Amino acid sequence: MGLVVPLGGRYHETMLNTIIHGEPTDRPPLIIAHGLYGSARNWGVIARRLSDERQVVAVDMRNHAYSMWNSHHDYPHLAQDLAEVIESIGGKADVIGHSMGGKAAMTLALQHGALVNKLVVADIAPVSYGHSQIQYIEAMRAVDMSRVERRSDVEAQLAELGVEKALQSFFTQSLDVSGKRWRLNLDVLADQMPNIMGFPEIDTSWSGPVLFLSGADSDYVMPEHREIIRALFPNARFAKIPGAGHWLHAEKPREFEAAVRTFLNA
Repeated sequence: MGLVVPLGGRYHETMLNTIIHGEPTDRPPLIIAHGLYGSARNWGVIARRLSDERQVVAVDMRNHAYSMWNSHHDYPHLAQDLAEVIESIGGKADVIGHSMGGKAAMTLALQHGALVNKLVVADIAPVSYGHSQIQYIEAMRAVDMSRVERRSDVEAQLAELGVEKALQSFFTQSLDVSGKRWRLNLDVLADQMPNIMGFPEIDTSWSGPVLFLSGADSDYVMPEHREIIRALFPNARFAKIPGAGHWLHAEKPREFEAAVRTFLNA
């Protein structure tokens, strides 16, 4: 597969596609698992900055970007994918997961706990959510690729379909303009949306250090979730980034990076 090497990182093929920033150090490597409709590339700036102290491995989750497409998209499978990446780079890592990636990272810690050193869960709780993200799949499916010559053509169509400005540019990062297609397995993501919005029943806990880092303006991690969180993660700590919503790492990247760095180095 021909892959473009991004500035400051290199693609490395395991079962999941990864972008590796920096060289191994005496600190555990850091795995970054993106959220729904995201990619490893979305995390480039934060990954590069954090790679001054440790190697950082950003992954494309299955059915996203350059990773494999598969009909199974539930958290035990996503966690197994992350476990294989960690095993390929030494067998233990710190992990950041945002949204869908956060649920995958929590499942990884609960089911493959020996592979995880410290865990940062960005703006998600281990609960089922009542809302769906299916409207964005419908918008992406509705884009007329015959009218697409450049990325901005898709952004304009998404705007007409009611997608907000920040999400237009976010979604088009998963666009193959020359191939006139999405690098997202929209059919499987739509089919598996109940699994993505849910969280598996897991009757174990993980006692390692966990930071639940949320946007202060987000309603994804609520006070009523703390009892469930502490049952699964008894050493959970909580922090909020002021002025940030669900996309806290994109809205407040410096504050996000500082909070992660402080937690990982403590």
